[in-house]
Amino acid sequence: MLDDAVHAILAAYPTIHAACRRRHERLRRRGVRLSPHLAGLLEHLDPVQPVLVGELAARLRVTPATVSLQLARLVHLRLVARARDAQDARRVQLRLTESGARLRAQRSLLDPDRVRAALVRLPLPDRDAVVSGVRLLARAAQELPGPSQPPRKLPAR
Repeated sequence: MLDDAVHAILAAYPTIHAACRRRHERLRRRGVRLSPHLAGLLEHLDPVQPVLVGELAARLRVTPATVSLQLARLVHLRLVARARDAQDARRVQLRLTESGARLRAQRSLLDPDRVRAALVRLPLPDRDAVVSGVRLLARAAQELPGPSQPPRKLPAR
């Protein structure tokens, strides 16, 4: 049963990617080329909800020192804003700036207009099921251990 689900996702993903991927990706900002890795960090940040440096490092499975070096470049380019946590000044909160949010939207792997066009073709209950399923799969994927971490035991179902 689980293998059928894995096969279905592996079979469907290339079709979704081919139909909805961006055709032209723009990563230039004021003549500075942003590496795909640095641009990818923007995917983990939000303009409203702050993320702590430690949380971001844990998501990326790197040390806080490593992520701080990368963030320094994004802050310098005014794509990310840093602020001290009001409750604990030792903690640093990160938010996307308006420019960072625009760049993140421009560099998304999937074209929002093409995803919207595909979703519109589905009846509302199916559309809701797709969105819910993708969110659940993303959340589970985020909880996967890194290459150096032992797999966590999953609760019995």
